This record gives sequence, C-alpha cells and structure tokens, in this order.
Amino acid sequence: MDSTAAGTASTTTTTSPGADALPATADDRTGDGATAEPPRRHGAHPHRPLVVLVGLMLLLAAAALLGTLLDGRTVNGEPVWLKPLKFALSFGIYGATAIWLLSLLPAAPRGRPAGQRTGTVLAVASAIEVGLITLQAARGTRSHFNGSTAFDAYVFAAMAAAAGVIWLASLGITVLVLRHRLPDRALGLALRAGMAIAVAAMAVAFLMTSGDQRDPAAGVLGAHAVGVGDGGDGLPVVGWSVEGGDLRVPHFLGMHALQLLPLLLWAVDRGARRWPRLAGPGVRHRLVGAGAVACGGALLLTTWQALRGRPLLDPDPAGWAGLAALVVVTAVTAAGALLAREPGAGPAPPR
Repeated sequence: MDSTAAGTASTTTTTSPGADALPATADDRTGDGATAEPPRRHGAHPHRPLVVLVGLMLLLAAAALLGTLLDGRTVNGEPVWLKPLKFALSFGIYGATAIWLLSLLPAAPRGRPAGQRTGTVLAVASAIEVGLITLQAARGTRSHFNGSTAFDAYVFAAMAAAAGVIWLASLGITVLVLRHRLPDRALGLALRAGMAIAVAAMAVAFLMTSGDQRDPAAGVLGAHAVGVGDGGDGLPVVGWSVEGGDLRVPHFLGMHALQLLPLLLWAVDRGARRWPRLAGPGVRHRLVGAGAVACGGALLLTTWQALRGRPLLDPDPAGWAGLAALVVVTAVTAAGALLAREPGAGPAPPR
C-alpha cells in the first residue's frame, strides 16, 4: 500500500463523532423497519498490537523528521527520510482509526474476537511494510518498485506481500463493520462508506505495478506516475507529479475518506448547536451521504485523470467537466439534505 499521507489533513479520529448526537428516534431505524440494536459495552482495553503499532509510528515519525534535517542524502530528488516520515504518519493515523473501529464491534461471535485477530494481522503487516521502507531509506535507495539488484527486488516483493495482507485485513474489518448495526445511522453510514472508499483506494496501488508501469529490464517494477517517469517535478511534501498523472493522488484521497466522513459528521453535530435543523437524524444521515458522494466521486475522478496521464492541477477539458459534474451533484445532494422535511415532522407552515 503506497500511501503518501503527510501531515496534511492528518487528523486522527479516535473518538466517536456521534457522541454528541441526539438519541435514536423513529428515523434511526434499519431498512426492514426494526429498530437498531442498542449500544453494547465493549472491553475497556484498546487493541494492544495496534496501540504498539501507533506508538512505533510516532517514534519513527520523530526519528525520520530528525533524519530529514540532519541527513543530506536524497532519493529521486527527495530527502531520503521523507518517505519513512510520510508512511509513519499515514500508518499511525490508520492504526489509530482501526483501534476506534474495532472498539465499536460487539463482543458476540464474529464480532469483537474476529476483529481482534484481524487487527493483529493488520498491525504486523503494517509494521513489516514500514520497517522495509525504513531499511531502504537507511541504505539510501528506493523502496518501492526497486528491482535494480536481487536484494532490492526481494525487499519490494516482501513489501508487496505485506501490502496485500494489509488490504485483505482492511477488507476483513470492513466486512465486520458492515455486519454490525450501529444505533446512530449517520455514524454507521460514515463508517461504512468511508471504509468502502478506503479499501477501493488501497486497491489503486495494484495499478502501480501493472502494464506500462513496469520495465523489469531497467530494474523498474512499477511506478507512481503515468506518462512520465517517477522522480520528476512534484508538489511540495507529497511529491505528486506536476508533469503527468500520479496514482498516489486517488490512493491518498480515497484512503482518508475513513477519517473525513466521521469528521464531517462531527462538524455537523457541532454546527447543530447554532443551527438546530442540523440535529435532525435525517439531515445528519443525508449530509453524510452527500459527503460520501463527494469522496467516492473524487476517488473515481482522480483515478481516471491519473490513468490518462494528466497532473492533478492541470486537468484537460474532460477533467474540468468531470470536476464540475462532481461539484454540482455534491451541492445538489447537500442542498436536498438540508431542505428535505424530516420524517415524522408536521406539514410545513403556510408562507
């Protein structure tokens, strides 16, 4: 999994955004008419392997930040310790989010116990991948897509295997969360949509090692960029190409839907203190749906643009049209969420 989650937009969601939500109402029902199950008490202790992972990532981030200041070596034109720094931040955020998600699962069979095992697999595979990235940085060479020597090829193969396990573990957690009914429908939608989009964004990484992205004869086992070689001019910090397409863009944006959608719900609940209409369960649910449309559409749009070799900040007319369509659809969905009458509310007063 090749995430470039730098400190930008990196807010760890470790508490439920729905904590300030109103109690479940008649609107908070499942599709078959049955009321959602009441909250269940879970274990007091968070998932320990993931807690260890988050702690290690924080330590690595601090060490890598120091390395970028003291070590003048570069790889592909970037400070050699920048990639470990970005991956440490990314996996730290993802690990903390996974801890929270697993805490929401019930203690029943196929719930929390299965989540604990899946979380352990996720923690171990994540530590292996980031450890190998750090090893290659210490050696002063590329970690991703590096087939210049037999050892480098073995390291990348191990990283690819770890990334596959991470994707499967994330998919497993997604399935467990999808099976569990949360009493807050809006929070449930935020988690389900966020995880589905995040897992799809992880799968974008597989496109980086397919087709024209590979040139084994030159020791290149894949590439982030499309239409140009890796290592050219890029945006500050994240390094996304400004010369061609870059598959890291949808990979990054989609993965962080898992944090953005719960944060959107948190913002709606805070806004309800000033605008009471936002507190309605139907409004909350529909606004999260509008956010999911925006995140999912952004994933599709940026993947399409990258595969056509277009830089993020320089779309062609078709790209601009796609962006305009996404903005309009999201705005209409959000406006509909705010204007729709709440279920169970009386008729609108005469004007």
